[in-house]
Amino acid sequence: MMQDKNLNCKDCGAEFAFTTREQEFYAERGFQNEPSRCKTCRDSRKRSNEGSAPMNNRELHNVSCDECGANTQVPFKPTAGRPVYCRDCFSSKRR
Repeated sequence: MMQDKNLNCKDCGAEFAFTTREQEFYAERGFQNEPSRCKTCRDSRKRSNEGSAPMNNRELHNVSCDECGANTQVPFKPTAGRPVYCRDCFSSKRR
């Protein structure tokens, strides 16, 4: 049975809890590593990375959404046998 773990943030050194619920989430997703940053440092890192790869510098690929058939563009080269979704269908699947 899992228990809450206290970890230390590699950025700020603060101690933070890695809860059993978070551990279950990591296990469901197949993540191998425990988090190395506290929530504050993760959020700060996300904010600083938001502008790092602007869409206008990415190569876009034209595709049809496998869910609704709409024409859309994606910032990655689609792989045969793997579905590709438009923004709306992708968002609805994530919920």
